[in-house]
Amino acid sequence: MSFDRIAVIGLGYVGLPLSLQFARSGVSVLGLDTDESKVESIKAGESYLKHFSSEEILEQNAAGRFTASMEFSSVREVEAILICVPTPLDEHRQPDLSFVLDTANAIAPHLSKGTLVSLESTTYPGTTENELREALEVGSGLEAGVDFHLAYSPEREDPGRVDASMKTIPKVVGGLTKRCEELAERLYLRAIDCVHCVSSCRVAEATKLLENIFRSVNIALVNELKVVYDAMGINVHEVITAAGTKPFGFMAFRPGPGLGGHCIPIDPFYLTWKAREFGRHTRFIELAGEINASMPDYVIGKVIAALNKEGKAVNGASILLLGLAYKADVDDCRESPSFVLMDNLETRGATVDYNDPNVPVIPETREHAKFAGRKSVPISDDYDLLLLVTDHTEYENYDFSAFSVPLVDTRDCVNNRPAKYLSA
Repeated sequence: MSFDRIAVIGLGYVGLPLSLQFARSGVSVLGLDTDESKVESIKAGESYLKHFSSEEILEQNAAGRFTASMEFSSVREVEAILICVPTPLDEHRQPDLSFVLDTANAIAPHLSKGTLVSLESTTYPGTTENELREALEVGSGLEAGVDFHLAYSPEREDPGRVDASMKTIPKVVGGLTKRCEELAERLYLRAIDCVHCVSSCRVAEATKLLENIFRSVNIALVNELKVVYDAMGINVHEVITAAGTKPFGFMAFRPGPGLGGHCIPIDPFYLTWKAREFGRHTRFIELAGEINASMPDYVIGKVIAALNKEGKAVNGASILLLGLAYKADVDDCRESPSFVLMDNLETRGATVDYNDPNVPVIPETREHAKFAGRKSVPISDDYDLLLLVTDHTEYENYDFSAFSVPLVDTRDCVNNRPAKYLSA
């Protein structure tokens, strides 16, 4: 099997870059999505993600290597199907596989014999071998591992990263059978430099969870130290920088106002939920989650203190929030702590505007729909307080030195600081 023609389902922050990487490697890619605006943008050669140019999409369109559609029946024409759809938590903070299973139900009736299906969405161990497999088999009448092939290969996309690319980041692959694994390895080697095969889909699923849990618990550690050292009058960022001079046994993590992005705030709880099925409790992981979830309240406390020092209350205060994206220099605001802070401050009676050079208008989100449509405003000191949430390069270098109002900096990143500066 040559894998000259594949389909990528889900054209968001994972699916679009994956599609472009395969297309650049000479593979004909059909992008599928239920979002008509994404499909039409790709057809028109227009990028909707900041870190990908329209020229890149136009180039692959013109070469006939990348097109998009909403017709899932088209999967009958491809050799491999890569599923890159969201795996959020539901309102009860439990895994929501509805996007994965809806996708499986949509493609199953059109699944051709010999096709490879690879799930890339983060999930708990057993999803591919159980839930996904069952949905595909029931809907197609085919047997996984015999009539079609099934694999799991977790996405490792990191928007905005410049020191590594999708092509150079090793790809972990696990198959339902040895043949499934071999075919998945062959597929990904068409576009990725290095593929690391593991013994099963479950191992590959567990690998992705470990990667993100590792980040979550270490961020929780420095968040806790931030609170403790702050009480001692010690700047935790200076401490971390100093510790980072040790060439062994230390890896620097930075505290912040709360977790953001689709991975770190969500993925650990896929494992905590699954662990209960085996009578196990992930106390360490859950404690890390509690600490990270408490950070917005810590920041609110700093805002209240800064306003009180000015003789003002939160109720009735005007606040400019700097940074809506969940991390520096990207436009991705999924699960951003900025939303939690905006909601908290407005509930307390404050008027909140935001500035973000990468998010001119707040997009629709599942969790914070009420903020959709709000527009970024210019930076100014015509507010009672400025609250920096995201460490965009523009903010690091912005000259705040002449500002007369307090600036609460949750990232300790501002170089040109005003007189009333507070690291939080």
